[in-house]
Amino acid sequence: MAHEETVYDALDHAHGGEGQWAFGTGFDDPLAGVDTTVPEGVDPADLGAYCLMLGDDALVLCQRLTEWATRAPELEEEVALANCGLDLLGQARLLLARAGSCGVLGRSRDHATDSIPDEDALAYFRDPDEFVHHHLAEADGGDFAQTMVRLLVASSARLALFARLRDSRDPVVGAIAAKGVPELTYHRDHAARWVLRLGDGTAESHRRAQAGVDAVWPLTADLFTATDVEQRLVEQGVAVDPAATRDEVRDVLTMVLERATLTVPAWPADRPSPGRAGQHTDELAPLLATLQGLAREHPAATW
Repeated sequence: MAHEETVYDALDHAHGGEGQWAFGTGFDDPLAGVDTTVPEGVDPADLGAYCLMLGDDALVLCQRLTEWATRAPELEEEVALANCGLDLLGQARLLLARAGSCGVLGRSRDHATDSIPDEDALAYFRDPDEFVHHHLAEADGGDFAQTMVRLLVASSARLALFARLRDSRDPVVGAIAAKGVPELTYHRDHAARWVLRLGDGTAESHRRAQAGVDAVWPLTADLFTATDVEQRLVEQGVAVDPAATRDEVRDVLTMVLERATLTVPAWPADRPSPGRAGQHTDELAPLLATLQGLAREHPAATW
């Protein structure tokens, strides 16, 4: 009997035998064939900036989740966290591509990156102060319990937002949100099960879960205050005011923590998000160095 094909052969066959099984090859423009015309009366710069915010939230949190590869407490959890990260990466690609289609890159490209797709240029060739995600995404994950609490908070807030964004006047944003809702529902429910398991488990798991809650809770202050860009787009039916999601998100988090026998900390006062203004902690630079290192060393490389 002939020898079974290797996993690499199988992957190659699955992609039509083109020899493009490796990550980073064989990907189409995520918005290919999509009408990216900006709705009438909407400023393309505002729409692009909004998509950049939502895309950066997903991209940076995805990178944080990948740090758990080979470190999660169970093999199945390795797969689960990887899947959550891939979902967020997919959302980031679509949103950054939409931002690029609105002209976000403008004249900022240089010769080394002018042939790179918009979503890659935005992901790999911006400096820390050009990223506009919430601090919740970039904060160090701490231990596994803290990571699960952060994922619970982030996915609950993003799910509440995306559920409303399905009705966005921009059909591209609406379609991205519709695709993201079932993904984020899984992320939230998966994180909630872990918070329940840890909070209502052993004395040590309870202690770690409560410490994770106490560390993450101050970061919720950034989540519910709209930027000027968001306020303008809300008036035009394109964006959602994050303040409209506050009660829903807090109710979900309170319910999960109480069932997990964890103490719900006092909610911090809402504030404008420093991250949305490009003001970040010292934790972002090393995260981006890992994310961007290969692309910056070999611009426009393929494999």
